Amino acid sequence: MNFDLADAITTSTAVREGNVSAVHVTKAALARIATRNHLFNCFTTITAEAALADAARIDEEIAQGNNPGMLAGVAFAVKNLFDIAGLTTLAGSKINAEKPAAIQDATAVAKLKQAGAVLLGALNMDEYAYGFVTENSHHGATHNPHDLLRVAGGSSGGSAAAVASGLVPLTLGSDTNGSIRVPAALCGIFGLKPTYGRLSRAGVALFSSSFDHIGCFARSVQDIAIVFDVLQGKDDRDPICTHRPAELVLPQLHQDISAIKIAIAADYFTKGAELAALAAVQKVADALSVTEYVTIPETYRARAAAFVITASEGANLHLDKLRSRPQDFDPATRDRFLAGALIPSSWYLQAQRFRKWYRDRVREVFQKVDIILAPTTPISAPLIGQQTMILDGEEILVRPHLGLFTQPFSFIGLPVLSLPIQYPNALPLGVQLIAAPYNEALILRVAAALEAKGIVSAPVIFKG
Repeated sequence: MNFDLADAITTSTAVREGNVSAVHVTKAALARIATRNHLFNCFTTITAEAALADAARIDEEIAQGNNPGMLAGVAFAVKNLFDIAGLTTLAGSKINAEKPAAIQDATAVAKLKQAGAVLLGALNMDEYAYGFVTENSHHGATHNPHDLLRVAGGSSGGSAAAVASGLVPLTLGSDTNGSIRVPAALCGIFGLKPTYGRLSRAGVALFSSSFDHIGCFARSVQDIAIVFDVLQGKDDRDPICTHRPAELVLPQLHQDISAIKIAIAADYFTKGAELAALAAVQKVADALSVTEYVTIPETYRARAAAFVITASEGANLHLDKLRSRPQDFDPATRDRFLAGALIPSSWYLQAQRFRKWYRDRVREVFQKVDIILAPTTPISAPLIGQQTMILDGEEILVRPHLGLFTQPFSFIGLPVLSLPIQYPNALPLGVQLIAAPYNEALILRVAAALEAKGIVSAPVIFKG
């Protein structure tokens, strides 16, 4: 079996049935990383010795007739802001390299290991998760597998590129303003940002606490579903993690979707984008026979308020280091944190008040529909180093505008899945499926139906 093409469920089934050993799968993944990672610059740390030891333990469990877990032998990696026991958690920075090693795995890492998955290392990102491009001045840029001259997106760029290039089938990332969905779209894979607080953030370096989510990347809806199922559950280590009982979505994937009410986001979400990005949404809508549009009022203000809150909260976390050693930050991160530190408290409070108002307006929309469709990004992947782009005849900055359509939904913690839309001889684009809180199952059922029709797909891309 070619394990750079296999999804997680196929691999785990083969391992559990004894058709291949976990050690063999792990060695194959490590070999891919050794020969290809230099092309993409996904990994900042590779944990080969620990991975082989974990794989050997899984094989021993199987030999003894025990159940090694749903993800037995599946290779995975995590954004380098997740704690990995014995390693220093970099969060994409130079400053954090001076910190002591983590004493235990982040909860999400521990849960995947308990399910039999094998951790291969940590992945590149924008410093402190503040960015949409993964052009890191300390660790270098991550390259998009579809075109090595282009960005992978961010801040979870290493996580997305590692899956798209076939280095590993599963990765974890974090999403504050779009940091899972943007790279998922630009790299042509699936990326899930669950409901705020649905999955534990314990052991994850935070950027903006009232926005931060963790989530996952994969090349199939089934793989997204199984990772989400494994990661669900309360965790007292994370005070915002919900105590809501786990709702397994994998068994629901192929239920009928005819009763699900779906609409297209209008107004704000139909402006300021390339025609191809809007066409991707229409492609999904046509496949689902969706003709209804909904308008979410004041979304421009929601995005502006999101900028204010994240900049303020992020700057506050790093204020001491900004004062004492500003030269050690990535310049792009430092400058935005400094701007955030200067935001008046009255602006922050007003943004939080508006947040509640906007949440109420979106709740009203979800009384009429179950799922909303919107573009993930306004453009396909820009070139590495590209500073500006032309949209609607206006020259605008690339970096902040990659989150144009993702920020409003992070602002109020909604669950969102970015779907990959592939076109022949063109870069991929993404379409967001957005639902009311705790409706991940609805999103994934619709995604599974689209995948079955061939409307969305995430083939392995290997350029080099």
